[in-house]
Amino acid sequence: MLSTRTILAFWLPLAATWLMMSVEGPYVAAITARMPEAAYNLAAYGVAFSLAWLVESPIMMLLTASNTLVRDRQSFVALRRFAYRLNGILTAVMVVGIIPPVFHFVTGTVMGLPPEVARLVHIGAAILIPWPAAIGYRRFYQGILVRHRLTRRVAYGTVVRLTSMSLTAAVLALTTTIHGSSIGCAALAVGVVMEAAASRWMSRHVVAAILAGPELAGPAPLAQRAILRFYYPLALTSVISLVTGPLLTFFMGRSRSPIESLAVLPVVQSLVFLFRSGGVAYQEAGVALSGRHGEHDREVGRVARWLGTGASLALAVILFSPLAPWWLAGVSGLSPELADFAVLPARLLVLLPAMEYWLSFQRSRFILNGQTRVITIATACEVAGIAIVLGLGIGRFHMIGAVAGSAAQIAGRLAANLFLFAAARFVAARATAPAKR
Repeated sequence: MLSTRTILAFWLPLAATWLMMSVEGPYVAAITARMPEAAYNLAAYGVAFSLAWLVESPIMMLLTASNTLVRDRQSFVALRRFAYRLNGILTAVMVVGIIPPVFHFVTGTVMGLPPEVARLVHIGAAILIPWPAAIGYRRFYQGILVRHRLTRRVAYGTVVRLTSMSLTAAVLALTTTIHGSSIGCAALAVGVVMEAAASRWMSRHVVAAILAGPELAGPAPLAQRAILRFYYPLALTSVISLVTGPLLTFFMGRSRSPIESLAVLPVVQSLVFLFRSGGVAYQEAGVALSGRHGEHDREVGRVARWLGTGASLALAVILFSPLAPWWLAGVSGLSPELADFAVLPARLLVLLPAMEYWLSFQRSRFILNGQTRVITIATACEVAGIAIVLGLGIGRFHMIGAVAGSAAQIAGRLAANLFLFAAARFVAARATAPAKR
């Protein structure tokens, strides 16, 4: 019997990690905004960060992969080799991306950036070359820590990252005259490199025990082809998820009240993410604690329901009370008019935290079974649901963009949840069919 206290003690450091990571972007942007030529530098920082994030996306699921697959010395070495190869490929992509002809095609022909912004983006993207490999390196070792229930060390690594970012930004701002966007990118790069080093150092004893242990604990060695078959649907899931942001921006720009909708979108999403970030972290708790044969599914699922319900209720307390205008105007800095405008779109997303916990628990069950393609299909269903609702809501019913965007996000997430629910029922029915015969 797995106690609720054990699950919460495992999950809380991971939730804290995601919560701290959620303030990283706004924090660096706030520093950049206080530097000279803030508008150009903020724009350049945002574009450079988005490009690096796009290149990084295939590496994000390495934490889940090492949490799931590393069981002995052979599997550790095999997955480490896979991770290093993937890191090398993504670093090469970053290097090719800053070659002037390639860079000018992407930022000028494709994105249409003004020359002043593109020049700053070029410098920022060059500074961020180490970013994808550092992310992949630290997520590989974070997965080792999570598998051995050392989740507090993952949170300690994030503290190292934020501290390093702050010190780097402060030193560069006080002692140099480089552009704000370059300071922001340098702070990000140093922060993630220091977190990667800290993750490796904090996992050193676990790694030593794995390497000193049995060569093969499972029935068969873990081959590179098997890793690729397991991992590529997870990587594809991350890439597909990136479509959501541009999709919302594209449709909102063609909706009723486009300026207001685009202005409140990041504020609303940041508020909601504060309450659903713990749900993002719950996937790793499900993978690590449910058991290879789902022996603890009931306990892990019960805690997911409690946490998800509590997160949505806490968000509702803010959005359906006088706290809403205080947060949107006082904390987030929206004008009174925009704060009023943002209330309805935010309220429509009140169930998203609960759905995030449900989705993470569902995903963990398929990951443990090695059925990662199902997760990719569910993500595709979510993006398709968002696109359909946006198309109908804005194109046919001429809805306000922010309202249509919130409705689309709920509809897309519900589509993913229901698909995984149906897929789980189908798998369970097929598994019990021989016994019934």
